Amino acid sequence: MVLTIDIGNTRIKGAVFEQDTMLEFFVFDKNDLEKKIKEILFNFQGIKNLVVASVGDVAKALFLSFDKDVIVHFVSHDDLFPFVNKYATPKTLGIDRMVLATGATLQFPNQNRLVIDAGTCVTYDFIDANDNYLGGAISPGLRLRYEALHNFTSKLPLLQLESPVGFIGDSTSESIHSGVVNGLVYEMDGFIDEYKALSINFIIILTGGDTVFLAKRLKNTIFANSNFLLESLNQTFQYKIKND
Repeated sequence: MVLTIDIGNTRIKGAVFEQDTMLEFFVFDKNDLEKKIKEILFNFQGIKNLVVASVGDVAKALFLSFDKDVIVHFVSHDDLFPFVNKYATPKTLGIDRMVLATGATLQFPNQNRLVIDAGTCVTYDFIDANDNYLGGAISPGLRLRYEALHNFTSKLPLLQLESPVGFIGDSTSESIHSGVVNGLVYEMDGFIDEYKALSINFIIILTGGDTVFLAKRLKNTIFANSNFLLESLNQTFQYKIKND
């Protein structure tokens, strides 16, 4: 069994895999990391490998403290990936984006793929049918948009995510909800349309914490899977083991 850990900007996600089957899924705060890993390893004593992908600031030393119980693997830019990285600054490409590109490449062979990860930030990653990673885009996620309107103005309130009642906001709160939610949906549909215009045989993969909220609002047909990153992290590890 494999325990995969994804350390994001705001929270930590984890999953236990038996080959390609997800046995259990976890979400927890960074302050609970050590306690949660101990609990998971106790409850799933068949775990032999701990695979970590991080865009956060959690120290490696914490994970290495478990190396008597499991083999600890940190996904890095030096690992083997199933795509050609044509990013102009390959060492600055986020590990999470590389993991998502791996999952898209392995799960959807011989297709053009656009992976949209809707979390704290929204990332767009394009891998063509010849397995070339070409790049994408980064923009603020829903929560960041709400916070920016509050933090960089003198009077706008900080609101919680909520579906707009309509397209035309008839109050300050409704105007904010319309601007934040509809603005991101239009952005995503616009990006998808631009990519689809470039190529045929195309699949769009939507993942991240806001997947369920956003998926039903997009006009484009997508493959929605909020756990795609964790699945891709397991596939990245399996690919590395098979090709080392």
